[in-house]
Amino acid sequence: MLIGDRWVHADSGDTITVTDPATGTALATVAAAGVAEVDAAVRVASETFRSPAWRRVTPTQRTALMWRLAELIDANAEELALLTVREQGKPIDLARFLDVAGSAETLRYYAGWCTKIEGTTITASLDDERPLDAIGPAFHAYSLREPVGVVAAIVPWNVPLLMAIAKLGPALAAGCTVVLKPAEETPLTALRLGELVLDAGFPPGVVNVVPGLGHVAGAALVAHPGVDKVAFTGSTEVGKQIVAASAPDLKRVTLELGGKSPLMVFADADLDAAADAAALSIFVNSGQMCFACSRLFVDRRVHDDFVDAVAARARAMVVGPGTDPATELGPLVSKRQLERVGGYLASARSDGVEVVTGGSVIDRPGWFVEPTILRTEATDHRVHRDEIFGPVLVTTAFDGIEDAVRLANDTTYGLAASVFTRDLSTAHSVAGATEAGMVWVNCMLALDENLPFGGFKQSGLGYEGSQQGVAEYLRSKSVVVRL
Repeated sequence: MLIGDRWVHADSGDTITVTDPATGTALATVAAAGVAEVDAAVRVASETFRSPAWRRVTPTQRTALMWRLAELIDANAEELALLTVREQGKPIDLARFLDVAGSAETLRYYAGWCTKIEGTTITASLDDERPLDAIGPAFHAYSLREPVGVVAAIVPWNVPLLMAIAKLGPALAAGCTVVLKPAEETPLTALRLGELVLDAGFPPGVVNVVPGLGHVAGAALVAHPGVDKVAFTGSTEVGKQIVAASAPDLKRVTLELGGKSPLMVFADADLDAAADAAALSIFVNSGQMCFACSRLFVDRRVHDDFVDAVAARARAMVVGPGTDPATELGPLVSKRQLERVGGYLASARSDGVEVVTGGSVIDRPGWFVEPTILRTEATDHRVHRDEIFGPVLVTTAFDGIEDAVRLANDTTYGLAASVFTRDLSTAHSVAGATEAGMVWVNCMLALDENLPFGGFKQSGLGYEGSQQGVAEYLRSKSVVVRL
């Protein structure tokens, strides 16, 4: 693991075995951080945050460092894409476009914010005892925007490199230092990123990388008194645990959590485009995306034909290892995730939920599940309520706009939603009434760093992307000077 500029093993000798999800075989062994290593990483990050080596790095110099890191990601793009596929399983083209190219562009976006962090000045409404004929105002009052401090960045396994950059980008732009804990399933890209951070010329200790188990390294990081902010992407259940663990120190917390996002298709929509979008949203990265539209609501008048069209796309998908260029649906990330998704499918079958297509774990090496579509009007069933995080789409018919919105909002989540209709009034009415932080109209997965991204309800706290995302890593200080 990377602490400062040193690559170290765990004092305990504990390790994590990284498994290739396409084969189920061991891929690598990585040091597993314990409490001691987490403490060392936080202390180094804290010392670096307060040192001239980082505090005196100017905004333009931070911009240059971040651009250099983006260039190094581009220069090592194929290696990073293959590393992502080997540890996470997604198709190689998706890794190239989303994980690697997306990471470089995200860094460049946040690099632009380094020079645009501003405070304010005001004319203070304060009384003063000086003579009325004194020249000028009695006080000079202004505010500063300062980096919050040491950031614990805890990232998931579904898009490991991009999720790490989504935390590093705004944190570095703000001037923070970071202790990055990658998911135990996918630490390899984070460790390679740590090498590139040093190669880019960042001072040692600005970015530290401590792979480890969530209940050990993650818990120690969240509870550490030297951490000023926790930035987490993952499940809602773990997010709630992080809030509780952060409470004693009143740490700042940003949480991007789970979703059970709805896709609403009205009868007047471009049904071919909507069917393509429905398949893309749920089957990209084998459904392991927080904003995947896993609940499909279709106007009853076109429901059956539309579901058949999506099912045909599912049946035509090429399932295989991500290293095969022909693969469209790769494996799930781990055996544990395979068992989780398989459990939901077994529950659906035993409860009489109609299986339109798929519905089974594939009997082959690795952690593969068939692209699956389930149909049920029982919206209280667990396949309708829970975030399955696999290639499983659940479909239900609706009758009219109000029914569609009611069904879409009938969830504890509120991360994303999508609406397909040719009617402008319907589009805006439904988008306005849908309880979600991101609503797509006649499109899917249209994400831009210029837009704030954050969840409603139990899908999260705070924002990533845009100026709001940078502000999550800043604190304001007011200064009043008597003249």
